[in-house]
Amino acid sequence: MRIGINAQKLFVSQDYRNAGISRYIGGVCAHLPGIPGDEEFLLYTNPQVREWPGVTGPRLRLSPTRLPTLSPIMRILWEQAMLPALAIRDGIDVLHCPLNVLPLASRVPVVLTIHDLTFIRYPDRFHPAKQRYLSTFTRYAARHARRIVADSAATRADVIEAFGISPDVVDVVYPGVDPDFRPIDPDIQSQSDNLASFRARHNLPDHFILYLGTLEPRKNVDRLVRAFARLVRQGLPHSLVLAGGRGWDFEAIDRAVIDEGVEDRVRFPGYVSRAEQPLWYSASDVFVYPSQYEGFGLPVLEALACGTPVVTSATSSLPEVVGAAGLTVNPGDERALADAIASVVTDPVLASSLRRAGPEQASHFTWAAAADGCVHAYRAAVGSNWGGAAPETRSTFWKPATTSARSVPGQVRTP
Repeated sequence: MRIGINAQKLFVSQDYRNAGISRYIGGVCAHLPGIPGDEEFLLYTNPQVREWPGVTGPRLRLSPTRLPTLSPIMRILWEQAMLPALAIRDGIDVLHCPLNVLPLASRVPVVLTIHDLTFIRYPDRFHPAKQRYLSTFTRYAARHARRIVADSAATRADVIEAFGISPDVVDVVYPGVDPDFRPIDPDIQSQSDNLASFRARHNLPDHFILYLGTLEPRKNVDRLVRAFARLVRQGLPHSLVLAGGRGWDFEAIDRAVIDEGVEDRVRFPGYVSRAEQPLWYSASDVFVYPSQYEGFGLPVLEALACGTPVVTSATSSLPEVVGAAGLTVNPGDERALADAIASVVTDPVLASSLRRAGPEQASHFTWAAAADGCVHAYRAAVGSNWGGAAPETRSTFWKPATTSARSVPGQVRTP
């Protein structure tokens, strides 16, 4: 069986706008050849990605386009006008579209990955044209894909609810964590020296609270600033580091910092390269990710893998990721958020317990398991004639799901 994968969002160099999806495509595809079977994989890449050392081989090849698909408009045109014809030309049996939409004219069965439905839950956080495009095309894609892969049980429930999809065709396939994200071993001098050099290079304080992700209101960063200011007034000596690219309405975060009078205690290092992300996690006392809604929450998983204590939201997919290895709070409760942070940074016993629990929890999420889950979906799509929403199901007013991974019926591919 020949599998075609739309890998236009796989990038050699990443910025905060494409890092998540590029890491997802790369993580899954790098492990596909290791899954036993007779499948062959053809990756349709952008013109930047003409080779992928150490990954390509007899079962996995690249097919880079010559068109300038780094432009969003050109990429959409390529996906809709050219990809269906390429799939026929190349004898593709199943086409995997890993970013919410599929070619409208596809004559090849499609497996669709839906990462989240933020554009439905928070439509005002998107440019109107982009919001309409994502809502319209994702709804169509979900109703016409042979199989749907969701990043979490929460996203699976959201897709079923929002689009009236049969639960039987929506699988949960958790993303994995890269091996670079691991605890610093103090007994290995080179690792300790590397961390010390990193601290000195960035002039980091001895103790700080870390947020790493896009800086925008949906991530609840402004409320984190206010919770931090509450702790400062209580005498906490820590600084707050808000690392990441500036997203939609970044000014709201700036205003919160100024209004709370903590300008001298909050740092904005900007976008953090993937190579340095493990060091940022390892250098911090606690990682705080109070997002209002996440389809998965990869930064939480990466922090856990590094052995960094985590405080995150008790909403959407985040409890699935953190399990019992971190603290979860109501993201709308500023006092609870401040109390959770304080409990970690002032209680060495709790912090030590979380540092031990994090890597164990993260070990359940691997890219090999994610690749295996995708192959399962490819095989299930072949021979299936399902092509839309369940006829007996109608979508009701959509609200974010809080279903846990262990209570979801149907096919759940656990890590």
